[in-house]
Amino acid sequence: MPAGAGLGRAAELVELRVLDGPNLYFPRPAVKLTLALPGWLGAEDTAFARLAARAGLPALAGTGPAGSEARRRAAVRLAVHVTRSLAGAVGTRLAIRGRAGDGPDHVVVAFPWRRQNAAEALGREVARALQDLATTRRGLPRLAAEAAARLRGIEPGPAPVVPDPAIPVVQVTGTNGKTTTVRLLAHLARTAGRRVAYTSTDGVYLDGRLVEAGDYSGFGGAALALAQPGVEVAVLETARGGILLRGIGVLHNDVSVVTNVSEDHLGLQGIHTLDQLAEVKATITRITRPGGWHVLNADDPRVLAMRRAARGRPWLLSVDPDHPALREALAEGGRATTLIDGAIAVLEPGTGPRRLVPVEDVPVTIAGISTPNVQNAMAAASAGLGIGLPERAVVRGLRSFLPEPERNPGRANLFRCDRRVVVVDYAHNEAGMAGLTELCRGLCPPGSEVWVAFCTAGDRTDRILHRFAYRAARGADHVVIAELHRYLRGRDPADLVERLRAGALEGGATEVPVFPDEVRALRWMLRASRPGDVVAITALGQRPEIFRMLARRGAERLSPTAVRRLARRVRQEVGRRARG
Repeated sequence: MPAGAGLGRAAELVELRVLDGPNLYFPRPAVKLTLALPGWLGAEDTAFARLAARAGLPALAGTGPAGSEARRRAAVRLAVHVTRSLAGAVGTRLAIRGRAGDGPDHVVVAFPWRRQNAAEALGREVARALQDLATTRRGLPRLAAEAAARLRGIEPGPAPVVPDPAIPVVQVTGTNGKTTTVRLLAHLARTAGRRVAYTSTDGVYLDGRLVEAGDYSGFGGAALALAQPGVEVAVLETARGGILLRGIGVLHNDVSVVTNVSEDHLGLQGIHTLDQLAEVKATITRITRPGGWHVLNADDPRVLAMRRAARGRPWLLSVDPDHPALREALAEGGRATTLIDGAIAVLEPGTGPRRLVPVEDVPVTIAGISTPNVQNAMAAASAGLGIGLPERAVVRGLRSFLPEPERNPGRANLFRCDRRVVVVDYAHNEAGMAGLTELCRGLCPPGSEVWVAFCTAGDRTDRILHRFAYRAARGADHVVIAELHRYLRGRDPADLVERLRAGALEGGATEVPVFPDEVRALRWMLRASRPGDVVAITALGQRPEIFRMLARRGAERLSPTAVRRLARRVRQEVGRRARG
């Protein structure tokens, strides 16, 4: 190989993504470069060592054979060094983060930006320098000087436009319970007389009125909510996808809420493990104002671990009043919300528990039998108190928010139909299914049975699909699969059904009927079940059609009083049987 001969396709810019708000890498707007470095990763040891020395990093010599993980880590260091060198050549000192990327030869480099055109141009120059460094005789100082000359001729472009609101902002994230917590918290604020805008996967709302329909759980939803006339409080659902694709829609929040982290949406956008997913969710806790609160579910270990990097003050919640982390939070001057003697209570340093409301009297908790919704209620109450809502308004709001189709569609909506309890819910992953079957069991008298029809989108990993169906079969007496053709997202429909069937069979199901849609699955269960049974459907694609079908059959909504009465009767009968 002649001196200076290169590695062929050494480097290529796969994606340059402008993150308009705080993000996984920085608490301010950033550029994320995804670079393919096949030549650098595949080079023989001697060639890699020579080229690393040309880049001014002789210490990278001998860091691993071609194609190894050690080599990829060395390539990340190299890419960060090249980026810093090019920025320095134009007089800019940059904070830079690097990590392995999603593809086998991909690395990621991220850096904050102040002017968009200049930042994008710098990103393209990084890829060019990594290619030229490996394929020409020029060293990094010369390549940096050439890049600087080109960069100085670039029109800098616009500055970031991300709001830093003067009104209280609460951001809510997590795998499950985000939308319910957002809607409940918005209701608490409205009960306190505040004008509230909130965002969710269903749309943007102002004082309970739909302003714009659609999935607004990302950057654009925050701007639209904050632009509403006279808004005094903003409650923003913040989803994983929005954080990764564009960043967060505000510079700071006053309260951040994380409900849980469970297996869902893995294998997408470079997120393959629960720990990586938790890192994404934790982003909102790193932009909380120092005097604000991060409300964390201490019953989820990954959420609890977010305390270490969170800004603001800790406000933990747990259904266990003796959870050690609650004591630690109080010792640090923080607060906690828990259950004491059947009531939601707030703990503060130096005082006794402050009882808010019996959990049975909070309708969203389904008479206290739904653990996830108990946690959601505690999270909303904590956030409401954290932004200064009067305690009496928080209590009134907890008592008056009903899990009905108009206020919280598809989230534990309860009906009585043909002398059966019908549950319409949004459960779409293992944690959601565990919560749904717990709820059904709490409403099912001894001797009666639980029937669950479930479906989910095709963009879940095989493991997630399997465990979702397994959990359904473990928690129910009968399970049914409803096909969901609208959300296959590239997966073969037969494969999706077989994955779900296999999980249900492993969970103990003996028969797993399959129906072409949710409505027909529910109709069959109502025929096959008996009076007194509990029939549940995970309504993901046909929620309005299911509500209409129930109305035609004369279904009645279960009032909070009726739910309390049923739950108490079930508990009493279970206790009586346990005593023999």
